[in-house]
Amino acid sequence: MRKLEKFLGVLVALSLFAMMLLTFFDVVGRKFFDTSLPGSLELTELLMLVLIFFALPLTSLYSEHVIFDLLDRALGARARALQHVFSNGLCALLLAGSTLLVFERATRTAEFGDTTAQLLIDIAPFHYLVALALAVSAMMHLVLIWRGRDQSTPAH
Repeated sequence: MRKLEKFLGVLVALSLFAMMLLTFFDVVGRKFFDTSLPGSLELTELLMLVLIFFALPLTSLYSEHVIFDLLDRALGARARALQHVFSNGLCALLLAGSTLLVFERATRTAEFGDTTAQLLIDIAPFHYLVALALAVSAMMHLVLIWRGRDQSTPAH
């Protein structure tokens, strides 16, 4: 599990760094050379997909997402444990369903040969990556159930 966490962290960090460099050179090009970096918007959009969807499994695993805990003090330990299983189970189901929908979308995108407008980069591989990231996120919620951790306790 630690290797997966490290891989996802490095991938997210590299995509954020690449977006930073891309934006820097695009702004410098516009400011000093009166020309924008060709395809910078498309590359930024694709890097955002990687950044958001590959940070999602880590967010789930570390319980860093938005949590509504207003009623937690009123609930007993058993009710909180059931709530933990229910909420993570529901998240896993929703993410698994989203995985299927995005995978179907990726398949259609591949069949149609969709590409970005300017750089003509195939979009389907990125859709497949998003489906993979959603599936990993669903598995992270199952890991949280298996570990039996409280939502407020980080897994690391």
